[in-house]
Amino acid sequence: MTSKAWLSLGANIGDPPAQLAEALRRIDAEEHVHITKRSSVIITKAWGKTDQPDFANMAIEVETSLKPLELLDVLQAIELAMGRVRKEVWGPRLIDIDILAYDQIEMISPRLTLPHPYAHEREFVLNPLAEISPSVNQWLTRRVHSAN
Repeated sequence: MTSKAWLSLGANIGDPPAQLAEALRRIDAEEHVHITKRSSVIITKAWGKTDQPDFANMAIEVETSLKPLELLDVLQAIELAMGRVRKEVWGPRLIDIDILAYDQIEMISPRLTLPHPYAHEREFVLNPLAEISPSVNQWLTRRVHSAN
């Protein structure tokens, strides 16, 4: 049985377009993950910690037979293999891969919250996501507004 997940990718040091392309190649090479849609790449100002280079961002839709935490493990292994070092929150990065949503599952665990708790606040997430999946974009935005 396969599920759909939506991911956000970003990079702002090194060669961001090349790193995004490499991350896509690695994700799609995973046995239990297949990219079904990809947005265009957008360039945005850094968010949170603003004294750093602009980011290249995009979103993808994947089909996977992995459970959410298994998918997270795969994505974090890809980040690590590509040289990602987690030093500071919102700091510069060679690659960042976040799970925005997984089907319409809502979960909170020490390692993963679904849907992504801040996706609705970030245009660099919402704009690429709207390009490939307007319904998921609307679901993320709607569920936040209905919770308030």
